[in-house]
Amino acid sequence: MSRMLPITDVSHSEELCVTRVQLFQGLTLEQQREVVGVARPTLLDRAERVYSAGDDMSQLMVVHTGRVKISRVSPEGHEQIIRVLGSGDFIGESAFISGDRPDHEATALESAQLCVFDHADLGRLVEQHPSIGLRMLESVSQRLNETEARLASVISEDVTARLARYLLALPVRRRTGGSPQVVLPLAKKDIASLLDTTPESLSRQLRRLSDSGVILQGARGAITITDVDALSALSSE
Repeated sequence: MSRMLPITDVSHSEELCVTRVQLFQGLTLEQQREVVGVARPTLLDRAERVYSAGDDMSQLMVVHTGRVKISRVSPEGHEQIIRVLGSGDFIGESAFISGDRPDHEATALESAQLCVFDHADLGRLVEQHPSIGLRMLESVSQRLNETEARLASVISEDVTARLARYLLALPVRRRTGGSPQVVLPLAKKDIASLLDTTPESLSRQLRRLSDSGVILQGARGAITITDVDALSALSSE
């Protein structure tokens, strides 16, 4: 169950949260401290639902630590993950602009801490600092572009190309013998959902990449990209 942080924990954790958020990066340190005064830190347990489709979403929620998945569930119960939020990412700006209720749900993938802003408080901040509103519109526009790009890739690309692009976008953890190593940040079923495919198809594609010598699969989701050029070529097919 979500719970508020003790008041003694608020200042330090919220200031870190504010500095990581794109919306507030144009503010001075003094202005960021003003923002800190209206943010409300909330703790979530793993698998805890943040909100459901149709809920009154009158808050801007910023991920301070942990990860939160945004997904839609079909009438048949099939979950489609839209994106995964990490530190500094936020949700709720679209509802602030349009007043619409969400058509998706948000769930903590792991223990997480959120910094929450009521829309009324956010509205006053936007009036005082118009740069926040401008960055908010930029965020909505960017997400729209990402949605259009994802739709185009589903229509025009096969699973191999989407998987190759996904692997190349993961942060490199370390290099083994000159080859970059990445770690799958989600369960394979969740990655399959992000890539608009099935877990079975994702597993087949990973095996094919392994069999062809492009990647080497290790324990706990570790993947060594043994042929970066080949993977890059596949990502653009």
